[in-house]
Amino acid sequence: MNIVILGAPGSGKGTQASRIARERGLAHLSTGDMLRDAVARKTPLGLEAQGYMTGGLLVPDGIIFGLIDEALDAAKDAGWIMDGFPRTLAQAEELSAMLEKRGEKIAYVLNIDADPELIVRRLSNRRVCPKCKAVYNLDTIKTKVPGVCDACGAAIIKRPDDEESTVRTRLEVYGRSTEPVIEFYRKRGGLVTVNGAGGIEEIFAEIRRVLK
Repeated sequence: MNIVILGAPGSGKGTQASRIARERGLAHLSTGDMLRDAVARKTPLGLEAQGYMTGGLLVPDGIIFGLIDEALDAAKDAGWIMDGFPRTLAQAEELSAMLEKRGEKIAYVLNIDADPELIVRRLSNRRVCPKCKAVYNLDTIKTKVPGVCDACGAAIIKRPDDEESTVRTRLEVYGRSTEPVIEFYRKRGGLVTVNGAGGIEEIFAEIRRVLK
């Protein structure tokens, strides 16, 4: 089974993708993880991508699709879930052409839909541990000692991209670029919209019902 999961920043798509991958034995394909891994391993694509990343530039689609092609080769027997990609209509069209050439197809496109104000609240209340990367939330996942990571005892922080104004900008950008992607998959069939307003378990239960 091959799945694409879409959703705005803060919708919980990364968490749900990880859970789906574990339960179904799928490869979890995240372009961010692919880039970091390729850079760390100093692969030819990783070295090429590093030049753009070091300069603060967006990594071109050609490099991203090269990494995806490699990941699809590795995941062919297991199936996969693609996390947060494609982000633009052009990427969706290119991914479709790539899969057709490979003789593969997408079984489901899961779109986690959450109210923008809910997402703003979630992300602006998110705190992370800079040392062990544990994630907390002032509303839902509180530390035992305020401001201190339960796992390692370091002081937790609010990331700059979780500031409310930044979150709102990210949501605006996401809406402009990804709405056409959602419409693209809606027309092709297989698009399922999942309510992202609930908790992690509630959302996962709905996804499981869909995938059955």
